[in-house]
Amino acid sequence: MHHDATRVVQLLALHQQRLVLAESCTGGLVAGELARIPGVSQWFCGSAVTYRCDTKVKWLGVSEATLAAHTAVSAAVAVEMVQGVLQRTPEASIAASVTGHLGPDAPAGFDGVVFIAVAQRDNPIGDESPEPRAVRHVLNSQGREPRQREAALLVLKEILDALQG
Repeated sequence: MHHDATRVVQLLALHQQRLVLAESCTGGLVAGELARIPGVSQWFCGSAVTYRCDTKVKWLGVSEATLAAHTAVSAAVAVEMVQGVLQRTPEASIAASVTGHLGPDAPAGFDGVVFIAVAQRDNPIGDESPEPRAVRHVLNSQGREPRQREAALLVLKEILDALQG
């Protein structure tokens, strides 16, 4: 995971972009990986760890209606999380969010499912940034901690994909 975090920071520096995160099931693990890298503060704004639904609503502006219609573990909520954290962090130009069920006791069909969304601001030449979309992943790991690490690695990989364009 450390290699991917280092690569994210290298690409942020190369493209002169700043990153902000909205993490739920990873509990700040992605931020923790990035924070291990010397000099990251120039490129990493921070992470809002919004574990509970009410926190997603209050901190990020996630719609209660969206939560009611789709549950917290959904593409729609991941998209609203990433839009909310980017909107609330003016110095950031790229954002990522993650929400999921790590188990045990997840609802049927949701055990080990995570949704990750990445959003970028409009670029300076005025082209429209694409609407963020959430990608659904089914984790291969078993157990809560291995799943958290796997989900954090997937977030870093989605950020890398976005930065490599």
